[in-house]
Amino acid sequence: MAQRVRAYELVMILSPEATEEEVASTVDRVEGLITDGGGAVSEREDWGVRRLAYPIKKFAEGNYVLRRFDAEAAVAHDLNQNLRAAEDVLRYLMVKP
Repeated sequence: MAQRVRAYELVMILSPEATEEEVASTVDRVEGLITDGGGAVSEREDWGVRRLAYPIKKFAEGNYVLRRFDAEAAVAHDLNQNLRAAEDVLRYLMVKP
């Protein structure tokens, strides 16, 4: 039985010290996890470096990235596990809008 494809929004806060290449590499890795699982990224927004409401890992700023995608629940679960273990992601939030 095939699982239902759902829409998700993912906001990641990456280290402000990361270079553009490092940010692109992290985002490409995340998008690769989505597409390898049969999902599709529908919208990409890079918000750039913004001030955080409170320090995270001694950083006062973070590099914000938004991705909207459609995928099965198993793909979202795998992505959640991967983001939790990623050291270059300060914080993330994945929701079903």
